[in-house]
Amino acid sequence: MLIYILIALTSICYFWYYYLTRTFNYWKSRNVVGPKPVPLFGNLQDSSLRRKNIGVVFKDIYNAYPNEKVVGVFRMTTPCLLLRDLDVIKHVLIKDFDYFSDRGVSFGEKGLGNNLFHSDSDMWRVLRNRFTPIFTTGKLKNMVYLLSKSGDKFIELVDDICQKQKEHEVHSLVQKYTMATISACAFGLEVDTISDTHNSIFTKIDDIIFTPTYIDEIDMMYPGVLRKLNIDPFPKEVPEFFEQLVKNVIEQRNGKPTDRKDFMDLILKLREDRKLQGPKRTEGKNETSLELTDDVIAAQAFVFYAAGYETSASTMAFMLYALAKNPDVQNKVIAEVDRVLEKYDGRLSFEALTDLKYMEKVFNETLRFYPLVEPLQRNAKRDYKIPRMNVTVRKGQMVLISPLGIQHDEKYYPNPEKFDPERFSSENSSGRHACAYLAFGTGPRNCIGMRFAKLQSLVCIAKFFSKFRVEPSKRTLPAMRFVPKRFIMAHEGGIHLNIIPRSI
Repeated sequence: MLIYILIALTSICYFWYYYLTRTFNYWKSRNVVGPKPVPLFGNLQDSSLRRKNIGVVFKDIYNAYPNEKVVGVFRMTTPCLLLRDLDVIKHVLIKDFDYFSDRGVSFGEKGLGNNLFHSDSDMWRVLRNRFTPIFTTGKLKNMVYLLSKSGDKFIELVDDICQKQKEHEVHSLVQKYTMATISACAFGLEVDTISDTHNSIFTKIDDIIFTPTYIDEIDMMYPGVLRKLNIDPFPKEVPEFFEQLVKNVIEQRNGKPTDRKDFMDLILKLREDRKLQGPKRTEGKNETSLELTDDVIAAQAFVFYAAGYETSASTMAFMLYALAKNPDVQNKVIAEVDRVLEKYDGRLSFEALTDLKYMEKVFNETLRFYPLVEPLQRNAKRDYKIPRMNVTVRKGQMVLISPLGIQHDEKYYPNPEKFDPERFSSENSSGRHACAYLAFGTGPRNCIGMRFAKLQSLVCIAKFFSKFRVEPSKRTLPAMRFVPKRFIMAHEGGIHLNIIPRSI
């Protein structure tokens, strides 16, 4: 009897092992090199076990194959292709975009699935065309007043808390500003940045959204399963939060557009038509349509919040950390802020912000050093043979790109571990490859809110350095340790700095 039990157990183990490794010869059989995969985890063992941030995992793989244009990797049991060569990346993101217009990050159509970031290529085109007008130069100019107003309140808060103690965790501090600005610019809400109630709600939602769950690993093993089974990776409190937020704003505006010309105004204008429509490029119907239900409106609110609240706060926190570690750069930033404020009579107008040339370089260098979204990914809509290579990406396969690896590659950025804003001077950046800087992606599906994010950050940082300096504190780590349990890059343990009032 025992022998039969042992045979059965051995058979189960064998077939389980076979199932978990059945794809692992995929790239080897096609003469594509890559790291040896581990059963179940593929090449994401450290990420899946929450031992290392996924961006660092892909950077390590990128660095391990300096002479390869592409590297064969496995997300769990699914074969994917990590792109290293910038010309290949340019083909995927720009020249042959129609092959790779999907991100391949999708989940159920109910809840938050139909949003601008996650939607498939046809629906993305419809949404992108409709929401692009929010970020025109004219609209951004109108937002400067709201950003500046929130910035003034934020500086009052910083001034108050600095009188009590000089060391602070700056990421959570800057979140108070981004909470106020995204509330004002997107939803027309006046939010008190000092309010612990509002901040705790946003922080809770932030933790839920940006903390990976094992639902993500399931989608890696079975791409598209979330959409097929109509599964939302977020607990119900997340869609409920955004549905209630949208409902409150609609009620405040009596269901009609106002003269604010913000995100919710555009939504209310589109809502009058009830349906978004556009041409369809894939098989089947000639037209793509999406009914503008409360779920769909909440989905757009969700993605605007995620981009405008958390990613901007992380960018500014990294900027403050970099400037604290590089006082010579900080001195130049302060000198420029003082000069520009004097030139524009103390007002941070849109024109004044565009005059902060050095600070813009610091912003760009910060995101070179600490790109937030890792990895970039695209899903092949049909078979694609990589130009001048004997490698074909099959329909439905994922290609991955590591901005962290590329932007720390000495081929493109000499002495890459040095924080040097002058990399982004016109002289130094003029001959750089278009895909050597991917902080906001590139090509048709780059970040739609890139200009707003930069404006939002410049307002806050300029106002901050008009009054304060930053210095490393006893708790400031000499180098970043990225949180393993975050989708976007974040500093483990927070970023603790001393905030010192300037003597003006």
